[in-house]
Amino acid sequence: MVRCCKGYLLALLATLCLAGCGQDLGPDQHGQAVSGESLKGQWLVINYWAVWCGPCRREIPELNAFAAQAAAEGVQVLGVNFDPMRADELAQAAEQMGITYRVLVQNPAEALNLPAAEGLPVTFVLDPQRQVRATLLGEQTAAGLKQRLAQLRGG
Repeated sequence: MVRCCKGYLLALLATLCLAGCGQDLGPDQHGQAVSGESLKGQWLVINYWAVWCGPCRREIPELNAFAAQAAAEGVQVLGVNFDPMRADELAQAAEQMGITYRVLVQNPAEALNLPAAEGLPVTFVLDPQRQVRATLLGEQTAAGLKQRLAQLRGG
């Protein structure tokens, strides 16, 4: 009996851990669901920005370039607006800012165990197991993100 229950508990725990890795992150700025399944096995680069943040505005073209390059390498760039906005407001703000990567309507901090943002812009790099591997405060460049990701991947 003990052996049976122990095995059941281990299986349940493993299932819960895997479910956390595949957790859905809600809709993006276009109303499309960002499912955990679609992000499975990928590195995530999550950037917090705000319309009123000058450095955020300057780094968006760099993030767009990085997102375009990195998608083929199993990396997804996701934006998160620091100021809560309704979906239609967020879509308009993202368009005005020139953002071409996905922007999450809901803050994923709790779902992904992200630390609190200490300033803007801030970028979190998560490995495929959803562990935060880097917290990058301040403006980022495509080249800098590519280099940091290569270091984190061990290459």
